[in-house]
Amino acid sequence: MTFAFIVGVTLLPRRPHSAYWVPTAILAAAWVLSRMPFRTGLKRVLVAEVFIIGLAFLSLFSPSTAPVFLSAFLKSNLCVLGLVLLTWSTPFHELLLVLRRIRVPAILLTTLALMYRYLPVISGEAQRMQRARASRTFSNRRFLAWHSLGAVIGQLFVRCVVRGERIYLAMCARGWK
Repeated sequence: MTFAFIVGVTLLPRRPHSAYWVPTAILAAAWVLSRMPFRTGLKRVLVAEVFIIGLAFLSLFSPSTAPVFLSAFLKSNLCVLGLVLLTWSTPFHELLLVLRRIRVPAILLTTLALMYRYLPVISGEAQRMQRARASRTFSNRRFLAWHSLGAVIGQLFVRCVVRGERIYLAMCARGWK
């Protein structure tokens, strides 16, 4: 149903139209039925908002920019909110089972399952690194905080790659192919 919803949203007119109220009403009803707290949904959508705005800015290169920008922004937000509601209301292993039934390649499913499995590990590592950075930083200047955050994200990426390589080698040693 979520896939059909996303296809329907993408087929909406390129200019903002009253038809945009239909998927908005569907999402509002689904939100109420899913019982997702407003703050939780808002936080999850805000994470994707950076990418949504970037996507919408790509539409600025079209001849009539303002309506297309607004349309791309609205469509992207509707699709992301639909996916947020899906992930809130459906356990991850059930999503993987459905993807397996529709014949998504096994390597992609394995990658998704491993990614989901190691998200808490990466989150814990990020919290430890953030705590270590905070204990070494004595200035409250905002520029320094953003600079330090960039360094933490870069180091976290490097650590994740190294850890992923170690995990892969351990899996291969145990016969995984």
